[in-house]
Amino acid sequence: MSARHGRRRPAYSGRWEAARLSPVILAVLIIGLAFSTPRDIAISRLLPVAPALAAAMWPVFPTIMLGAFCFLAMIILSFFYTDLGTQYTAAAIIAVTLAAAYGSHVRLQREDILFQVRLVADAAQKVLLRPLPRRIDDVEIESLYLAAQEQARIGGDFYEAIGTPHGIRLLIGDVRGKGLSAVGAASAVISCFREAAYDEPDLRAIIHRLETTITRHSAAFPAYDQPEHFATALLAEIPHGGGRVRILNCGHPPPLIAHGGKVRVLEPTVASAPLNLAALIGDRYWVDVVAFAPGDRLLLYTDGVSETRNHDGQFFPLAEWMRQQDLEKPRELLDQLHGDLLQHSGGRLDDDIAALALRCAGAPERGAVGVEG
Repeated sequence: MSARHGRRRPAYSGRWEAARLSPVILAVLIIGLAFSTPRDIAISRLLPVAPALAAAMWPVFPTIMLGAFCFLAMIILSFFYTDLGTQYTAAAIIAVTLAAAYGSHVRLQREDILFQVRLVADAAQKVLLRPLPRRIDDVEIESLYLAAQEQARIGGDFYEAIGTPHGIRLLIGDVRGKGLSAVGAASAVISCFREAAYDEPDLRAIIHRLETTITRHSAAFPAYDQPEHFATALLAEIPHGGGRVRILNCGHPPPLIAHGGKVRVLEPTVASAPLNLAALIGDRYWVDVVAFAPGDRLLLYTDGVSETRNHDGQFFPLAEWMRQQDLEKPRELLDQLHGDLLQHSGGRLDDDIAALALRCAGAPERGAVGVEG
């Protein structure tokens, strides 16, 4: 998927348009060979292949018309060659054309159903991962989402960015597991965050609500591939006026920040439990506070980014890659990341990818930097 969630039905390329003409080309080639080769070869018996090929890419009526053309060509051939077995070949053309027309009808019905399903999936994704505002207060925000499967629309990776009375609040996370069960858990977490981000004055209060939500969802909708859902998540808060960013990391890959010409990996001071694992590990959450000055860039991402492998099994060197980037705009940064990830993986992704890029463009506000227990 593109970085801004937009999806279009792919336009037919020139190569595909040429391929759509292949049934006609094949029919003309067979007819030409039938007239130019010795009659004992009986090339004309291949004429039923043309309407059969047309069924794979043409609508019903053109498929029937091509079959009629082949039938007429066979009749004309019989005037020149009387021992071609015209009656058998003509019967084969009719039978294959009727079967091809029915096959074309079924294919078109299934394509229409698939297109409608994709429209529903696109609508579901816009609800789950709705387009983010490009700017909140003095912070520029851009997003990237790539599905591991080319035809997929939604998955277990999620993110959100909201301007609230408490400042800009961001969420990025990854539900462990695949399929609709992961999508359902991600939807429950995002829906809870969209409410809690406005209501709760503290990040720890938000994470407690997210923990409760995913626990209830896991109990109500158990996954078939694992006993219960759990998710990594990272919350970030940038107060009005900027100057600093608070980060609460629940087992999620650490974000990267470009500050003062240097790139840092923001490992949590104290690890916090992933969502729905607090009962096993503990529910003590720690908030790190980091300076976020004008011009600074912050990159939040899921493990699909850092764990993208090349043909040799080597992970994508995200921190080193970030140090080599001098792109200021978040959109440019994510576009470059998109291209480099595909190049590193050879064009094939093994996991969903989500990322948020932020850039502080406002005046600094002095604030404490450290950790909140």
